[in-house]
Amino acid sequence: MKLRWMFALVALMVIAAGVILAMTLNEVSSQWVVYIVEGIMLFCLVVLLLFYRTTMRLIRSVSNGMDLLREQDFSSRLAHVNQREADRIVDVFNRMMDSLKNERLKLREQNHFLDLLIGASPMGILIFDQSEVITMGNKAAASFFGYDDSSDLIGRKLIGIPSPLAAVIKGMQPETIETVRLSNSKIYRCSRLSFMDSGYAHPFVLIEHLTSEMVKAEKKAYEKVIRMIAHEVNNSVAGVNSTLDTVASMLEEESDDALHATADVLRVCQERCLTMSRFITSYADVVKIPEANLMLTDLNERVYACKEFMESMCNERDIRLHVQLCDECVQVKIDNVLFEQALVNILKNAIESIGSDGDVYITTTAKPATLTIADNGAGISPDIENKLFSPFFSSKPDGQGLGLIFISDVLTKHNCLFSLRTFDDGLTRFSIRFK
Repeated sequence: MKLRWMFALVALMVIAAGVILAMTLNEVSSQWVVYIVEGIMLFCLVVLLLFYRTTMRLIRSVSNGMDLLREQDFSSRLAHVNQREADRIVDVFNRMMDSLKNERLKLREQNHFLDLLIGASPMGILIFDQSEVITMGNKAAASFFGYDDSSDLIGRKLIGIPSPLAAVIKGMQPETIETVRLSNSKIYRCSRLSFMDSGYAHPFVLIEHLTSEMVKAEKKAYEKVIRMIAHEVNNSVAGVNSTLDTVASMLEEESDDALHATADVLRVCQERCLTMSRFITSYADVVKIPEANLMLTDLNERVYACKEFMESMCNERDIRLHVQLCDECVQVKIDNVLFEQALVNILKNAIESIGSDGDVYITTTAKPATLTIADNGAGISPDIENKLFSPFFSSKPDGQGLGLIFISDVLTKHNCLFSLRTFDDGLTRFSIRFK
């Protein structure tokens, strides 16, 4: 039963009791006694009404407070009802509302700060729900996967993202940290962790780009080793060659055939020493790549200018070269000399992968500006794919591991994004994307 009806029932009972009492006293007492009793009854009704109004004000105040809590309106406050006990409740409620407001404001400020921090962080951040669907990601993570904006990642699963990095993260175990080198020469440290929210563990991934630091450290290390080895070997070879040349010349002046044969052996040894010197010098040349002098150039014209030379390389092994340039002008900033050397090295690798009687496809696109060299050679196995751009790694029996280092260094100086992979269609593609 509602409180107002209870008060109305009590008031009716008081009125009824007063009427009955007044009728009874009217028969046995004087008229003044009846008036006094009626006055007392009227006073009781007034007090009951005042009590009802006070109680209802308190109840309405509590009800308003409950509405504010339900609507999460922490900026409004309850007014005093001029009753000590009730006002104490109102004061406690208002202090609680102040605390909730301050906590909400603090939480919003912290969330805003975290959003700004995540958005500006150079470290890629991905947050997943229980179904491994990406619910949040920053711009750095999007760029690592080849997208321009983080909104391209929201609502997707890693398995649906066509990126080698996504495949690596997908295969990681929970609560693990791995450092990986991909087929585009990029190095990442990936951390697959989780945090608790509403009693559930939510997985998230941190992706740290280590390429520049690792490459600098690797290059600094092998530059020092190469210079030291080249210096020592060339100095030793120069002395040995001089001695061999002197001895061989002396033996050649003699008339004895046996001495002439010995002189021929010494000449072979001398040539071998020169070969070793050139071999060491080729390593030293890798660390002397000049800085790129970037100039705005039509990529199609540059590829077409190299076409005749590339065709001659292919014709030697019965390999067909297919050049498919886009109709639009592709303006890129490149160093013509360095880029042509890198292009020749890429084509040389494609030709060696085919061996003989195959096809090489060179294509360009304008938006975005890309150059792709594809071949139908032996392909690259998954085991080798992530080691391709490691210093001095080569899958060829007689390879020195210098070509891809040179290509990687040149393309990095051009601020290009690149990758080397064998796809499901059997073609191995070296893709270059210009910024």
